[in-house]
Amino acid sequence: EVQLVESGGGLVQAGGSLRLSCAASGFTFDDYAIGWFRQAPGKGREGVSCISSSDGSTYYADSVKGRFTMSRDNAKNTVYLQMNSLKPEDTAVYYCAADATIVAGMDSHSYDYWGQGTQVTVSS
Repeated sequence: EVQLVESGGGLVQAGGSLRLSCAASGFTFDDYAIGWFRQAPGKGREGVSCISSSDGSTYYADSVKGRFTMSRDNAKNTVYLQMNSLKPEDTAVYYCAADATIVAGMDSHSYDYWGQGTQVTVSS
C-alpha cells in the first residue's frame, strides 16, 4: 500500500521556522519526484516546491524562494521542507505528493500519490 505521511506542522509566530517531513512507503522512493503543495482556506492548491528523483535538483515557487529549502533522504524514504522566515500568508495545509518521473514540476495534476496533509499556522 502506497503511503505518504506528513508531519511537523504546527503553530508558529511570524519570522519563525518549521521543518515538515514526508515519510513514504509502498513504492520505490528513489524513482519518484516529490512535490510539496499547500492549500489555504478558500484557495486552490498551490505548488510550493519539488525535488527530482535523479540528482535532487529542487525548484521553488517565487513566494517561498530564499525562505524554504526542500531535501530528500533516499535511505530513509523521506523528504523534508525546511521553512524559515515564515509569514502569515504561509498558513495552509501542506501536502506532499509523489510522481513516477524524474521531475514532476508544480502542477498538482502530474502527481500520482498524495499524503493527508499537515496544518501550518503562522500568527502575526
